[in-house]
Amino acid sequence: QVQFVESGGGLVQPGVSLRLSCVSSVRFLSIARMSWWRAVQGGDRDLVAVMDNRRPLNYLESVKDRFTISGDGAKSTVELQMDSLNPEDTAVYFCNIDGWMNVTSGRVNFWGKGIPVTVSP
Repeated sequence: QVQFVESGGGLVQPGVSLRLSCVSSVRFLSIARMSWWRAVQGGDRDLVAVMDNRRPLNYLESVKDRFTISGDGAKSTVELQMDSLNPEDTAVYFCNIDGWMNVTSGRVNFWGKGIPVTVSP
């Protein structure tokens, strides 16, 4: 079972930055996708940003030009740099790593437990 060490959330004022980090306890043999999602007050998770093992692929429209996803597929880590935060970014943020753990595992994906982020004056 994969577990993640998650960090970087908190309570901040509008306009400031946060950097979220998610480190897998197991190194995946190969990464298909690494991504960040967010959910507001127990609602559905929305995709915030997604990358393959090298580069970003897509962002939620409302975070483009403010958020940047990065990661290291070889180390199975993913980060989210969040700049110019606003109250609408308040949510619980979840990391997800999707790939192959070994040659026999098949494709699997695992979720972090969630990092609360609150943006408030």
